[in-house]
Amino acid sequence: MDLGFSDEQTLLRDSVRRLMDRHAPPEMVARHDREGTYPYDLYRAWAEAGLFALPFSEADGGLGGSVIDLAIVGEEIAYTSADFYMAYAGGVFCGLNIARKGSEAQKARFLPPLIAGDLRMAISISEADAGSDVGAMRTRAVRDGDAWVVDGTKLWSTGAGVKNTLLNVYLKTDPSVSHRKGMSLVLIDNDAPGVELKKLDMLGRTATGTYEISFDGVRIGEDRIIGGVNGGWDCILSGLQVERIVSAAGNCGAARAVVDLAADYARTRTQFGKPIGSNQAIAHMIADMQTEVAAARALMWQAAWKVSAGEDALAEISMAKLFSSETYAKVANQGMQIMGAFGYSMEFPMQRHYRDSRSATIAAGSSQMQRNLIAGLMGLKVN
Repeated sequence: MDLGFSDEQTLLRDSVRRLMDRHAPPEMVARHDREGTYPYDLYRAWAEAGLFALPFSEADGGLGGSVIDLAIVGEEIAYTSADFYMAYAGGVFCGLNIARKGSEAQKARFLPPLIAGDLRMAISISEADAGSDVGAMRTRAVRDGDAWVVDGTKLWSTGAGVKNTLLNVYLKTDPSVSHRKGMSLVLIDNDAPGVELKKLDMLGRTATGTYEISFDGVRIGEDRIIGGVNGGWDCILSGLQVERIVSAAGNCGAARAVVDLAADYARTRTQFGKPIGSNQAIAHMIADMQTEVAAARALMWQAAWKVSAGEDALAEISMAKLFSSETYAKVANQGMQIMGAFGYSMEFPMQRHYRDSRSATIAAGSSQMQRNLIAGLMGLKVN
């Protein structure tokens, strides 16, 4: 197993770092977090740099990058902001599902504007009573002649209210059978008649935004159904591994930033005539933080390498998602302790990581679901 980067991948990493330094300096990140505003200019810079084209095949107008390339980009963006990472990754995951399961006409219609940065996409699965239990969803589409009529309410949809966004909505199209056989993935414009959006007041990740979506008699054509009627379960499964790998990469990038912030503070903050980092209690805390982040990254890169090599990596992906998310939350909490009141102050970025990290163990499969999955793969039955 070779976990080293090629020359091209090293160049990719360095170029994304420079792009983020140039277009998302600390004061810009703080402003968008404080005001809850979407980073449209940064999104455009990503598109112009080819970051949306990266994971798509050349036949679909992309650059043919691998999952490792995508993880590199995710880690570097999240180092600057886990919130901004969500603005990048959400649309990519949705687009890859269209690339895998969409018709040639659908790919030709939706992928070019996505790759060019003119169209955004947001995934919508969860509901008030349907989170990890996907089968409990109640939003549905009913056939009406040549069209389908959508009714229901979705929750926790990241980026759903951003301009020019296409909602990728999972819903029931045949409630008489299980969700594995009666669910579909449909594409709905977020400004279509009958769509109502409400931005929710969340603890963190305020720039990309989290939304409640109501659908009241929204009409769509069958050309807006990806993977065919009742093919939604296959769409979810097709993108699950890449989504969780890149989610883990984002957690690792943000956790790296936390350790760097804490270590820099410990080198410069003096108490009792010496830097606090020279105190064993603080130094050992930061050493443990660094070690745990390195372990999370090793799990993540191992999983990415196996997927890139065409191997089954479900166990590694689940462990990477679990450990990286909990590591980000843990080191952000420790970073707050090290920085004391400075960490608690809204003028410094540690509090943002503390808030943003709290969703990492929930989104893209909660820690509890990851543990269930890992245990199941070990031959253990979990109730």
